[in-house]
Amino acid sequence: MKEPGEKPALFLLICYRVLLIVGGLLVLVLIGGTLYALAFRGTEAAPLYRINSPRVPPDASGEATGSSAPGIFTGIGRIRAATAPPQTQTVILSIVFPYTPEDRPFTEELAAKIPDFRQLTLEYFGSHTAEDLKKQDEMTIKAALLHRYNGLLHLGRIETLYFNDFMVID
Repeated sequence: MKEPGEKPALFLLICYRVLLIVGGLLVLVLIGGTLYALAFRGTEAAPLYRINSPRVPPDASGEATGSSAPGIFTGIGRIRAATAPPQTQTVILSIVFPYTPEDRPFTEELAAKIPDFRQLTLEYFGSHTAEDLKKQDEMTIKAALLHRYNGLLHLGRIETLYFNDFMVID
């Protein structure tokens, strides 16, 4: 005669064995990948992939070619800023600029200053009315923001800014 609790116990035993096999396979894959990296790649091998830089195929020596290719810094993202009264409107813009990803200290400084860049942008648009912004051309606004951004930086300079989006919404 079968006990009422026998079926769930068999199901749990099967699940346990399946999880044990999957875990064992994962451990084998990790060990195999580590051995491959140590035995076949060596310590002087060029990276297979660089984060935030264009994928450039290595030349015959194994070094990546075109290592000074500029990247595009998009970390500031899209900003929604309110203009100054009397007629408060919303400005939507997205700011990007070129930089050299190989310059690690400057890249880290840029990443650390993202909140400051966003705050400076909000303050700039918050200090101008919508009418004032419509009278200014895009180059004047970019130059003012560029001057403010470079005032924050110590390890490098931003040469130019680009707006992916720039809209003043009523």
